[in-house]
Amino acid sequence: MKETEIYELIEKAVEQLKFAYTPYSGFKVGAALLTGNGRIYGGCNIENAAYTPTNCAERTAFFKAVSEGERVFKAICVVGGKDGKLTEFTTPCGVCRQVMMEFCSPETFRIILATGTDHYKIFTLRELLPQGFGPSNLE
Repeated sequence: MKETEIYELIEKAVEQLKFAYTPYSGFKVGAALLTGNGRIYGGCNIENAAYTPTNCAERTAFFKAVSEGERVFKAICVVGGKDGKLTEFTTPCGVCRQVMMEFCSPETFRIILATGTDHYKIFTLRELLPQGFGPSNLE
């Protein structure tokens, strides 16, 4: 990935924090998803009093993109913290990792965890979900 792409994703993910709806936990998460054609979809977490309907930022970004016809994805950046303060890396939950397995190559899809453009780490989906179950398992 180009450094400019990484910075753009981090900045977009941080921007998404302001849209997070977190009246219960106060833990805000923002995500920025890069498609194969270079388009970026933002997402934020959206809590619900019943908890189960709560949606993570990563899935919000994926579902927005998929609902608009996107099927090829290169990378996602995830940021988050209590009250939107970015003090440590926030990793995707298991459900979000499973959604990524549905649409992304475990070897080439990149997950950027950041607290800012000056502090980030990049992982492959395979690194964060080493024994993932995906569409290829059903062939």
